[in-house]
Amino acid sequence: MKKNMGSLDRVIRLAVAIAVGILFYTGVITGVLGYVLLAASGVFLVTSIISFCPLYSIVGLNTCKVD
Repeated sequence: MKKNMGSLDRVIRLAVAIAVGILFYTGVITGVLGYVLLAASGVFLVTSIISFCPLYSIVGLNTCKVD
């Protein structure tokens, strides 16, 4: 897999994943919406760690800077 996510994109996804996780575990977000957002934040976490987003490759988007 070739990287297609830039640093800013990775940091934003990581921050959103952490924020949703905290909101879920403190009880601010509950129910079905909480589980859906928790699953989405899990995807954000994984894609930010591996620097690859499958949706970006489908759409042809690349936020990674060229060396």
